[in-house]
Amino acid sequence: MKHLNRITVNPEQCGGRPCIRGMRIRVKDVLDMLADGATEAEILESFPDLEAEDIRACIAYAAAYFDHPVLVTA
Repeated sequence: MKHLNRITVNPEQCGGRPCIRGMRIRVKDVLDMLADGATEAEILESFPDLEAEDIRACIAYAAAYFDHPVLVTA
């Protein structure tokens, strides 16, 4: 989880949504681009301040966010 230190949450920025390295680039924006089929190169071109590690950090953040137990009742 070494990538997660690149994700910041500031209540005064972007409504408290997770961003990348204190910039106003939200994790969701990068994940949406990936979901739409954008390549790493296309994302880096769209956001010149990003680094490849930032994209991996977004994926790691999403994976960690959804890694929780699910309780199912019978």
